Amino acid sequence: MLLEFNNYQRVGASSNAAVGREFEEAAQIFFHSEGVVLARNFVVPVGYKLRKNKRFDLGSASPRILVECKSYTWTASGNPPSAKIRGMNEAMLLFSVAPRDYRKILFVLKHLHPHSKVSLISHYIRNNGHLIGPGVEIWEFDLGARQGARVF
Repeated sequence: MLLEFNNYQRVGASSNAAVGREFEEAAQIFFHSEGVVLARNFVVPVGYKLRKNKRFDLGSASPRILVECKSYTWTASGNPPSAKIRGMNEAMLLFSVAPRDYRKILFVLKHLHPHSKVSLISHYIRNNGHLIGPGVEIWEFDLGARQGARVF
């Protein structure tokens, strides 16, 4: 039997989908510890002239909050993960067309570059900060310490 090797699979993980689900669960627990109860797969209509329901990773109608979780890391060679950067850009687009009265949070894994020690989200903000809409918050979560902090 041949085993396929996937260069894009997180080392030690059963699947990238499992990594995402586990990070969403950690985010949900973190916000609950801060007194904010969020539901998973929270649906709200997004769009300008035409609206379409969008499922956000976490959310609440009261208080009105939308959260997109991203458990992204630098590549093994220390490069920014270009496809993942596009995923964060997509989150910014979705926040821009979400109802204005919602608090919008991009909740990301704290991951430091192996040499420079710059966090991936700091790199994103420096290079793509012009895409971060008004009122969008960016939080970085240290999975090992189970601590989160707003960085933007």
